Amino acid sequence: MCGKFTQMLSWDRLVDLDELIRSTSGPPETVTPMRFATVICHGEKRKTQRMRWGFVPSHAHDPMVGTKFIHARAETLDEKPTFRDAFFNRRGLVVVHTFNEGREITPRKTEQHVITPRDGKPLAIAVIWEHWAGAPAPGLDSFAMVTVPANRLIGTITDRMPAVVLPEHWATWLGETPARVDEIKAILRPVEGDWEMQPEKPKREPPPPRQASLF
Repeated sequence: MCGKFTQMLSWDRLVDLDELIRSTSGPPETVTPMRFATVICHGEKRKTQRMRWGFVPSHAHDPMVGTKFIHARAETLDEKPTFRDAFFNRRGLVVVHTFNEGREITPRKTEQHVITPRDGKPLAIAVIWEHWAGAPAPGLDSFAMVTVPANRLIGTITDRMPAVVLPEHWATWLGETPARVDEIKAILRPVEGDWEMQPEKPKREPPPPRQASLF
């Protein structure tokens, strides 16, 4: 399942799709579990908020429990006690430039692949979020990425993928448009797209420092 994505830093305060599409330049921000990302959410109005990837339930004693809740399966969001309240009341979107999926080589090793829309336009991934009020104040906002069965492309390497929310469903998923539970869950389905998937290039290691000559 997805363990890395990139966002453009220029998207930090953008909440509408048209704004995001027009702002496709700028340095990328790479986000991995337990790091912060920009999340679009809705309270009195639509807004962006920095949250940590790794869902911390409100009753948790330790915020590091978030390492266990990176993903949440779409099929059981309204049933699982950990996620149920967030599903009904705190849904958000993470807008990404690219995202990664891994093909398992061994139980301890995966080959990472980068998925990129060919048209360069951003994708919105469904998340649920929670506020943890533990110390130190003011607490911590955190999220889990919602996953669905893989589409045809991603299914060639793994069986799950992020739940990509199409633009026409943003308002329903964020809770701006009233909807029944079955209508909300119907949004969470595998999306086919004109995407490119390439193995992630390994990082080049810096050369070792040259040793001083002994002679």
